[in-house]
Amino acid sequence: MHLARFPRIRFFPGPTPLEPLDNLSRELGGPRLWIKRDDCTVLATGGNKVRKLEFLAGEAMALGCDHLITQGAVQSNHVRQTAAAAARLGMTSSALLEHRIETNDADYLGSGNVLLDQMFGCALEYRPGGTDMNAELEAAADKLRAAGKKPYVIPGGGSNRVGALGYVGCAQELMQQADEMGLRIDRLVTATGSAGTHAGLVVGMEGMNANVPVLGIGVRAPKDRQETNVHNLAQATAEYLGMKGGIARAAVVANCDYIGGGYGIPTDAMLEALRMLARLEGILLDPVYSGKAMSGLIDLIRKKQIPANENVVFLHTGGAVGLYGYTPVIKQAMA
Repeated sequence: MHLARFPRIRFFPGPTPLEPLDNLSRELGGPRLWIKRDDCTVLATGGNKVRKLEFLAGEAMALGCDHLITQGAVQSNHVRQTAAAAARLGMTSSALLEHRIETNDADYLGSGNVLLDQMFGCALEYRPGGTDMNAELEAAADKLRAAGKKPYVIPGGGSNRVGALGYVGCAQELMQQADEMGLRIDRLVTATGSAGTHAGLVVGMEGMNANVPVLGIGVRAPKDRQETNVHNLAQATAEYLGMKGGIARAAVVANCDYIGGGYGIPTDAMLEALRMLARLEGILLDPVYSGKAMSGLIDLIRKKQIPANENVVFLHTGGAVGLYGYTPVIKQAMA
């Protein structure tokens, strides 16, 4: 997998840290836990979308585009990182924000990622929950073209075959780190939502014959739909890379038992995971993605569904800025 064949702009110095979670491992009495710190990708406070944006923005620049346009939820980490990437490159940006959560809470609607979107100069428009956001995105891009701009359209989460290349590269980076450390990785766990991170990791691991299963903990869609979305994107990414044989359906596994009331809606288990990582390891998770993914990992360990003799790596997708959008519920949980 020769990623240098594809246009890319480096937004952060790599690799991101791979660190042991010794205190959490002792607390759970389970497997040896490690964390891949993709919250440390620097741009706009970091997060997993930065790896995707290296390839997405690279293609945009190669095509001569002058504007990045994307979409996401109101507290979208992806929109924040896209807006920062555009600013870094001297481009303009805009985003459509979907009201996926019915709330009038001022913190959710105006702080956290929304505040940073505005600071990076991103022009924001809002859409009601349930809107066909892809259709709205294309319509907004057409308006930009009519106004003389040359927009580059980025899907929600940066999750297409170009963006997924970022996590093919992350898989390569992770295995090189593990080999240098003499660490045998038995399992890789991460949040799975728009599918690009999960799909890229699967393609990277399969392409290297690493024999490291990837478990995605779902944050939005039911298991069947999530696995189908990830597998379809993994297949498209593998084809884009020229991998022979494609990706076996069995290589894509998602556990969607920890979504709770829906995307972005807090759960008690997520709040417990936030508290445990903060108090035991000094690490901030986010309430939408990594918090729910970690809550799933903790529960699976407690249920003995992950053997105690494994080395498990948790990929931290970032998003701590989103904590400020959930201030009241988090303050109550931390009391």
